Amino acid sequence: MIETHDLTKKYGELFAIRSIDLKLDEGDLFGFIGPNGAGKTTTMRIVATLLNPTWGEAYVCGNSIYTKPKEIRRLVGYMPDFFGVYDDMRVIEYLEFFAAAYRIRGERRRQLCNEMLEIVDLDFKRDAYANTLSRGQTQRLGLARTLLHDPQVLLLDEPLSGLDPRARIEMRNLLRRLGQMGKTIIVSSHILPELADICNKIGIIDRGVLGVNASVAEVMKQVRQRTVLHVAVKENYEAAARLLEQHEQVERVELAAPRIVVTLKQGADDYSEIPSWLIQHGYKLTLFREEDVSLESAFMALTKGMGAKT
Repeated sequence: MIETHDLTKKYGELFAIRSIDLKLDEGDLFGFIGPNGAGKTTTMRIVATLLNPTWGEAYVCGNSIYTKPKEIRRLVGYMPDFFGVYDDMRVIEYLEFFAAAYRIRGERRRQLCNEMLEIVDLDFKRDAYANTLSRGQTQRLGLARTLLHDPQVLLLDEPLSGLDPRARIEMRNLLRRLGQMGKTIIVSSHILPELADICNKIGIIDRGVLGVNASVAEVMKQVRQRTVLHVAVKENYEAAARLLEQHEQVERVELAAPRIVVTLKQGADDYSEIPSWLIQHGYKLTLFREEDVSLESAFMALTKGMGAKT
């Protein structure tokens, strides 16, 4: 659905982005992570055909940004970080205005606008003036506008920015639903942990260089050097800890009552025999799980020194 090859944008001697290579398939939800000024917006604007690269190529659904920009604009819905709303327009009028710009006419236009308000859970505000909406509601209205022409590709620039916790949860759930509808989505953000829940692929960019581009699982695997297990038993957890210390896969055991934190040796990824081993020794397990690596930890580990290489 989206491919870029050696995508580069320069302003004088400054590289906004440098040699960006991306490949996203239908239904991918790609989390584009990086600090402000890293090159996220520049990349998305080039894919949306709103900005020409200095060199390199980008394709959307097989269409080149150079030869078929009009076709790409029909396929893409682009939502910028900040966008204006018309103060003297009601929410439904705002959507109908943009639907008319997409040449959607008659009863179909009104029906479509109502459907979009339902999708973004904003139908209860259909007759409110746009300038009375909260930040989160304004973001949802912007997303409804972006969806009007049923784009196959969504480019969402910082849709979670500036939202309160409840609004972020609602927007995150909405993005997850759009991914389930088969849309290919690029969503940029610096709110790292929240993207791990909704994205299947992650890109980490800093100073224009895409240093990490992989699935969420692969990113976590790159960061984790050793597997950490959290274990709890019904009774005698100190004795269980001493027993775990004897296992050949175990490097270190720590007591964090009532849990036992077990660090495995490097390369010991298959720990499936440890639970049965404890049970064979008479212990009843009440907890056995692998410790998650947060996306924020992954970001800090994987971007350490990345900007210095540019």
